[in-house]
Amino acid sequence: MRISINRKVKTPIYLQIKNQIRDMIFSNAIVEGFSLPPERKLAEVLGVNRSTVIKAYQELKADGLIGSHVGKGTVVLPQIFSKSSFDEKQANPMPWYQLFNETTTINNGHIISDIMEVASYKDIISLAGGIPAPDLYPIKEIEGIQSKLFKNHGKDLLLQSPVEGYYPLRESISSLLRNRQIEVSPREVMVLSGSQQGLDFAARIFIRPGDTVIVEEPTFFGAIQLFRAAGARVIGVPIDENGIRTDILEPLLVRHKPKFIYTLPTFQNPSGVTMSLERRYELLNLAYQYQIPILEDDPYGEIRYDGISIPPLKALDRHGYVMYLSTFSKVLCLGLRVGWIVAPQQVLSKFAYLKQITDLHVNTPSQWILDRFIRKGLYEKHIKLIGKEYAFKRNVMIEALERYKVQDIVWNEPEGGYYIWCRLPKNITQTKLIAKASNKGVVYVPGEAFYPYGTQGESYIRLNYTYPSVDQIEEGIKYLMEAVKETLEETKDLIKDIEYYKKPIV
Repeated sequence: MRISINRKVKTPIYLQIKNQIRDMIFSNAIVEGFSLPPERKLAEVLGVNRSTVIKAYQELKADGLIGSHVGKGTVVLPQIFSKSSFDEKQANPMPWYQLFNETTTINNGHIISDIMEVASYKDIISLAGGIPAPDLYPIKEIEGIQSKLFKNHGKDLLLQSPVEGYYPLRESISSLLRNRQIEVSPREVMVLSGSQQGLDFAARIFIRPGDTVIVEEPTFFGAIQLFRAAGARVIGVPIDENGIRTDILEPLLVRHKPKFIYTLPTFQNPSGVTMSLERRYELLNLAYQYQIPILEDDPYGEIRYDGISIPPLKALDRHGYVMYLSTFSKVLCLGLRVGWIVAPQQVLSKFAYLKQITDLHVNTPSQWILDRFIRKGLYEKHIKLIGKEYAFKRNVMIEALERYKVQDIVWNEPEGGYYIWCRLPKNITQTKLIAKASNKGVVYVPGEAFYPYGTQGESYIRLNYTYPSVDQIEEGIKYLMEAVKETLEETKDLIKDIEYYKKPIV
């Protein structure tokens, strides 16, 4: 057994000894049962302290490579998984699913990516995604802004941004928020890579495995996924035409002491419901009474077609309990990936820490472009444009639902936002309906995706009218209602068969 010591390198001598013996064992240069020299003798041969050899042997013992036996000294142990004894053809597939954290293995876990993928198919009419109309993207305006920016500030646009966001954009967002009756300084605003990142950060900051989070029922499925992935127990509170049921909420606050309440009070996703002003004050008072923060998600608040605007919870909050989350994705386009959070400084510092260790900062060109877009007054013009266009599309979908109506199907008529929430006839089977609609080239989101436990939503579907064209809305509703009728007919036949076999034999 030959070991050479190199005193010119930085590797400790005991590690040089350990590594060389280890390599000899792995290469079968020394085999099972081989007796290693006693520590004192090997130390003399190598010209090192005995303690150095002892440390090397201890490391090898810790790795399960050698062991000490009375009468035999220190010997090489059997190496069950030695390279030479393993046939590569015997390798089994890696059992990835056994290794995953169980909090990431959830139902509907890929629903967002599935919606985004389906939306790109040419032969599919997608009534599923929460996506703005591509033909309304302000491409010329953005192209003009980008061209000037790169001409005059090219290098700056390709540099990093502050973790909290490009300060002029934070000023512009602060200015926009005044139209929503929210008075905050730019330093109270943090720019994010979309509001989805805000939900992720909130989950990671506040939730420990086993904690409870209160959500509306139904609610945005992406939030349910994120809170569950963080290990939370997600409890739903039913909504009515005025928003979250505060009479049901209060006993749940007492019993579960949730980390926070998550709500979409304006044009709620998926129901389209807007929380009344009275209900908003009731929710705030409960939060104050039980000292529970509120995470307000407001991606659709400015997309109003009818009625009078109601101030966000953040505008009504006088004690700093509300964290306000919003985005440019629903008003402009998803591709820019810019959202923001308004929260107390203690919370923003935690968000900044997570931002720093995840993606460092939001895309710099997107931030500069959006800042100029707002300062030029283009944002307000765009809001008015999409308000008219989306109101028209909503009406087209409602008229199509009336035209091809199936008995017992009902729906809401939202005053803004993106969605129509439909209740299907009783006894309909969602899995069959999804398959039939898909065969006709139409996709939608089934209601169970929006409930924490996926059971109460079996009778509901969410339909989006902003993304498809007017012709696609007409066609899509026609084919969807045909699928509903066909599914109902099959269900009736099945019920008849069951009733027949229930008859007693006499």
